Amino acid sequence: MTQATPIRKAGKIQVTQRTKATQTMQLILWSLVLFTLIGPFLLNYEVIDVRAAVSMTLENLQMMFLQPALHQITFSTALFQIVVTLALAFLATILGAIMSFFLAICSAKNLAPKGIANVIIACNSFVRAVPTVLWVLIFAIVAGLGSVACILGMMLHTIAYLTKAYAESFEELDDGVLEALRASGASWWHTIIHAVVPQSFSYMVSWTFLRFETNYGVAVAMGAAAAAGGIGFELFMASSFYYDLHEVGMITYCALVVAMLLEGIALLIKKRLYTAR
Repeated sequence: MTQATPIRKAGKIQVTQRTKATQTMQLILWSLVLFTLIGPFLLNYEVIDVRAAVSMTLENLQMMFLQPALHQITFSTALFQIVVTLALAFLATILGAIMSFFLAICSAKNLAPKGIANVIIACNSFVRAVPTVLWVLIFAIVAGLGSVACILGMMLHTIAYLTKAYAESFEELDDGVLEALRASGASWWHTIIHAVVPQSFSYMVSWTFLRFETNYGVAVAMGAAAAAGGIGFELFMASSFYYDLHEVGMITYCALVVAMLLEGIALLIKKRLYTAR
């Protein structure tokens, strides 16, 4: 049995229904808030010198971000490793985008049978539920450490991500255009090439570049975890092997600058695509 609770907002009355599901979600959220507030007071701080810990943390942050420098590697080497990281992300994104296009056609409910679409959607949901990092580590066990495992793991998650994005853009197409082409005798592939692709091209490019930015961040992290190389491996060596915080700061800045450049390029691409429509 549901309870209707009137809520006054901006001179209007909105009625919300309190079901068991909403009550359960509210209980879970309030429990998490309560545990978050109480948790810090339940920890044992006796073995920690808070003053020394704060002082050392600030000193480390100062060395990393206010005194960045390269000692073990040169700037040209760092630049080359960034190019390697970008290459890993680019290859995983391109391969994943190509496969995602065909899977999206088969999973869009206005283009493919519902049975096939539901199977692809279910498989993609399972793949997306597993983090990209975990997929890379799984392929590292199967295929061995290296760039192959990194690309396969990122590509698999990219396929699941872009298939959903592409399919949603296909499903938002004007049904009248599709029906007109079908009524005129156009084949299924003719409809895809002359109606689906032109109307969804800008969305596909935007989603693909967004995924490329995500894969770049994953490639940085997986440079050490999967021994894929790139700037992530140099960051791991500087932070764990020879512990040079100055170099950690410089490498972090380099990776951050590239990420900002990618964001700027993405904004320019979106602007041109939307103005061209």
